[in-house]
Amino acid sequence: MKKYEFVSVHTETWFGAQSAKHRDIIRAYAGEGWRYAGFIPTVMGARGVILKLDLVFEKEAEETHGFEI
Repeated sequence: MKKYEFVSVHTETWFGAQSAKHRDIIRAYAGEGWRYAGFIPTVMGARGVILKLDLVFEKEAEETHGFEI
């Protein structure tokens, strides 16, 4: 069974500014044994611009009995 972690990231939108913040987050989680699984846009602006997204990480969960919610 896998477990998932979600990290919210605000994107930079002023005049096409770029951010490398997501790279630092992915490297930090990889160092803790997490695998980057993708992203989910959570807030969209005008013209379809992504304003906020969740980075999704996964790793194997420890053996448990039953469901964890």
